[in-house]
Amino acid sequence: MTTQQLYFPLIEVSGNAYQRGLSHGTQAKERVLGSVAIYAKSLAKLAFAQSDLRTLLDDFAHEIERFEPSYLEEMRGIADGAGVSLDDILMINARTEIMAQAARTAERGSDECTSVGVLPRRSATGRYVQGQNWDNRVDCADTIIMLRVLREEGPDLLTFVEAGGLARYGLNSAGICLNGNGLSSDRDYSQAGIPLPLIRRKALEQEHFAQAVQVIYAAPKACSCNLLLGSKLGTAINLECAPDETFVIYPENGLAVHANHWVSNAALTKLKETGVPGSPDSIFRYMRVKELLDGAQLSVDDLKAAFADTLGTPYSVCRPPRASNKGYHSSTTATLIMDPEAGFIEVARMPSLGAHFARYPLARGADVQF
Repeated sequence: MTTQQLYFPLIEVSGNAYQRGLSHGTQAKERVLGSVAIYAKSLAKLAFAQSDLRTLLDDFAHEIERFEPSYLEEMRGIADGAGVSLDDILMINARTEIMAQAARTAERGSDECTSVGVLPRRSATGRYVQGQNWDNRVDCADTIIMLRVLREEGPDLLTFVEAGGLARYGLNSAGICLNGNGLSSDRDYSQAGIPLPLIRRKALEQEHFAQAVQVIYAAPKACSCNLLLGSKLGTAINLECAPDETFVIYPENGLAVHANHWVSNAALTKLKETGVPGSPDSIFRYMRVKELLDGAQLSVDDLKAAFADTLGTPYSVCRPPRASNKGYHSSTTATLIMDPEAGFIEVARMPSLGAHFARYPLARGADVQF
């Protein structure tokens, strides 16, 4: 495989919101078109009425306008740069919420992930380290970009994201980092809300850990999720979010671990877990990663080894490509390791086929290290 096939491209953007979007869409045009095609095809299979899609897109645009108007400007820029419609870009950014409602089910989307935060007292480097396996559609491996956003109005950020999206997982120049895990509950899609990628983007735009927590708590959501929020200050929390309520899980023994089932006892007394029937391996992955990371001092290589674990395959921590019950093949599509103090993310594309990590620095103009 060529370098271009083995690694995700780094896209750097700057300027105002529209200019950043225009640069994103222009530089990543082929991958944006790939993202558009994936979800257009999925909607077509569901025979979702165009009138219903129109209503959903308009509702989300209204919610986004109220939440952060510049995000719509950035999306317009992406659309213009890639030669697609604003609706196409809205679809990419709200794909979890729209696909679930198109299927007329509150079943979680395709983000079935395992995430870990290692506090400094357990870290071999003495720095906070955070990582994740992203389990998703195999074809998304060809639409991901690493997006470096140089902002005029706050911290710069580096995010792992589907082309056309504003954010998924990443870190910022203030030393805040964020990962996410899909969750499901009986409260999902009972209210309007902000698409999850935009809540993540807003959290990554903050100067302080407390401000990022406030963003996650305050933003209305349409569906459940977990967000692992960490900081170079050496702190981390899992925030299990229902659409209308958030539950905090603190690290245990210097580790913050999460997968795709609710862990908070408070949450489990108040809502119904609906995701485990569709993702029963979540419980195993959660227990297995905690077992593998039982050492006193954990190196980045220890973290990579845990994320590469294949015990119980194909329902393992690192999943090979396999057919899903949603009509497509899924796998561990990427592994991410983040060092918010040093300011870089290491990423491996399709690690079950051989983990080749590249290091993506946050610093302006810095090159990828292969």
